[in-house]
Order: sequence, then structure tokens, then C-alpha cells
Amino acid sequence: MTAKPVTEQFRTEQLGTEQLATEQLNTEPPSAEQSATDQPLISVPPEAAEGTTCRYVDSCQLPTRFATFTLHGFADTQNHKEHVVLTLGDVGDGRPVLSRVHSECLTGDALFSLRCDCGAQLEAALERIAQEGRGAVFYLRQEGRGIGLLNKVRAYQLQDQGLDTVEANLQLGFAADQREYSLLKPMAKALNIQSLQLMTNNPRKVAALRAIGLTVVERIPHSTGKTDHNEFYLETKKNKLGHYLDEL
Repeated sequence: MTAKPVTEQFRTEQLGTEQLATEQLNTEPPSAEQSATDQPLISVPPEAAEGTTCRYVDSCQLPTRFATFTLHGFADTQNHKEHVVLTLGDVGDGRPVLSRVHSECLTGDALFSLRCDCGAQLEAALERIAQEGRGAVFYLRQEGRGIGLLNKVRAYQLQDQGLDTVEANLQLGFAADQREYSLLKPMAKALNIQSLQLMTNNPRKVAALRAIGLTVVERIPHSTGKTDHNEFYLETKKNKLGHYLDEL
């Protein structure tokens, strides 16, 4: 019997559309009493995301074991998903920005799953940006290549029976890759990021970003090695999704 996809229900307490559309950061000059950490981290004009459903919300400092990044929050008022960008250094100076466009993977990023290379790729991107002293990670809420967390669990169950990651998605009634990148343009515009040096093994991602008007000046290979647990997954990404993976 063919499994049917789960429809995820989203409950949100985030700001309403009108409030989000008009909210701005306080860009008044800081008083003499304010410390550097009290000053606004970034000034984003309200027109930066004009005409889109992706709205800039706010920024904060985020200390990590790699570096202290600035975390910028964005809300999609159409599907109620929230996305973030981590930046380090001056990414709005006009020079190409070392970047990673990373789709959420709860199992790999937070639960340390070895079935995929997502968590390792996220850590490697943050570490490389920290070493460079400048860069950005766009973290998009597109779990399971866009099928959602619960459907990803179902896809994993099918993979436990021998299907690969593409076959599992297709059996659930999805495309092999359902991710959508149009929201990246207003996010990059809000942060005044004009061009990217993109850390990825996926040529389709490069093509997708260029198709929405983003300038990708360089693709930087981003492999983190294979293990006994993820080798079949990586082989599928190479053979069926066209990823460049020289270690296979």
C-alpha cells in the first residue's frame, strides 16, 4: 500500500502581517551611555522586502563555539514559517560573501543523525566562515527537502525498508526535491548582500539562485566525508540529484 503524506498544521503566535510589514529597527544614533552591544546590529529599510511575503523582524548577537555571529530573523507571512540568517563581519560592503544556503534538518542539525551529512555541512560552513572572518548562513525552514518533518519520518521508514531518499519521496507523493528559494532574494537585499561565494555540492541550487536574480560568483565544494551510515544517501544525491561528490 502506498503511504499518504501527512499534512502539517502550523500554529503560530508571531506578529500579524500588517504589524510585521510596518515594523522597523530603531536606527536612532546611540547615546553616549550605550555600549557597543546595545547599539542596533543592522539597519534594514522597510522597503527591502517590499512586494514579498518575507518580512525582516529583528537581529541579535549569537555567540557560538565558532564565533559570535549576528542572527537576523525573517518571517514568511504567507505560510507562517520563520527563517534566519547568521552573518559575520561586514557582509554589506559590496564584496562577494562566503555563504551557505542550508535547509533545516532537525535530525541532522540538532539530533546528530548520521543518516545524512546535513549537520556536518552546517558545522563546516560556520567554521569556515569563522576562519574567514566574514560570511553568511541562510537557514531555511524546508525540512526534508521541503516535505516537512513528519513526512520525513515516513520517508525514513521507507528507507529502512530499502528505498533510497528519492524513491521514498516519490512513493509518498512528493517530488524528489520540493525546496523553493525565492525568499532568498528579499533576505539578501535586506542585508545588502550583493553576490555570493556559495558553499554547495548541488549545481541545481546554484542554478535556482541565479534564476531568482542572485549573483553567484563561485561554487565552493562543500563535502564533509562519507560514513557507513550516510554512504548510500550520498550516492543517491550524486547519481539521482546531480551533486558533485568526489569522495564517492
